[in-house]
Amino acid sequence: MAEATTEAIPARKGPFKARVEEGKRYFWCACGRSSTQPFCDGSHKQTGLAPVAYKADKTGDVWFCGCKQTGDRPFCDGSHSKL
Repeated sequence: MAEATTEAIPARKGPFKARVEEGKRYFWCACGRSSTQPFCDGSHKQTGLAPVAYKADKTGDVWFCGCKQTGDRPFCDGSHSKL
């Protein structure tokens, strides 16, 4: 069995633009392993990492972090420019 890792891996070097609906909950992938980026598909199991819940306060486009290094989880804060 592979050893579990607690390090997030960048899904991409840049943010994901996603349309969200007011009142709906979303789970941002914090590990970088999900095949449904920027959202969680359960791939984090045995990594020690967990998705971040986000409830949209309005309908519209949101920029979710793709590099998984943001200080403003789950949103992009430009951290990818330092990778």
